[in-house]
Amino acid sequence: IAGLIHAGWNIVVKKAAGDARFAFFTAFLMMLIWAPVGWWLGRSEVLRWGGLEWVLVVSSGVLHVVYFVVLLRGYRKADLTVVYPLARGSGPLFSCTVAIVFLGERLSMLGFAGIAGVVGGVFLIAGGPNLWRAARDPMARDRVRQGVFYGLPTGAMIACDTVVDGYAVKWAAMSPILLDYVGNFVRVGLLAPTVLRAPTAAWVLWCRQWRYALVVALFSPVAYVLVLYAMKEA
Repeated sequence: IAGLIHAGWNIVVKKAAGDARFAFFTAFLMMLIWAPVGWWLGRSEVLRWGGLEWVLVVSSGVLHVVYFVVLLRGYRKADLTVVYPLARGSGPLFSCTVAIVFLGERLSMLGFAGIAGVVGGVFLIAGGPNLWRAARDPMARDRVRQGVFYGLPTGAMIACDTVVDGYAVKWAAMSPILLDYVGNFVRVGLLAPTVLRAPTAAWVLWCRQWRYALVVALFSPVAYVLVLYAMKEA
């Protein structure tokens, strides 16, 4: 379900063709829309957070910003059909590698076969053998290379964020909803200078993109919180 919702809001992001200012719009709207839920769950729990919890929240917020800004740039420079499969498919590969090497988790042969299936599926979705041919075609070469250039780093950021947030909900026993919601304050603080630097231009973009930002703000947290609950249980 999380994957289905995630694919939907990524299509909206591609249509928005936004940059870091669009990332600010979405984080700000998430902060407002989900405020009742954040207040209800956090009114007592946040006060009990110690240094570890705040380090995890800030780290998660920073990683989310880098991930979203790189993803947005990739969507402006290349095709969704290349960037999205590479980003979402390489993320699990990197995440599983980190979990095995640094967190001591074990993977069965069936698990390794599953990873190989995901990676192979990503390659086929992104174009399969045609991807290599397109990379040599002067007309399509630049967009394919840009898709790979931004897709794989986005996958790496997804992996980093997955490991940090997975540790937060599984080992630090933090609320998945609060981890994601409070992280919005970090994201808004980091992205605010991009808006304040040229407020008039930002306002023009807001008038053009607020509907897309609203859709992302409504559905993106639902998808990610579902992922966090899955990691908490699995």
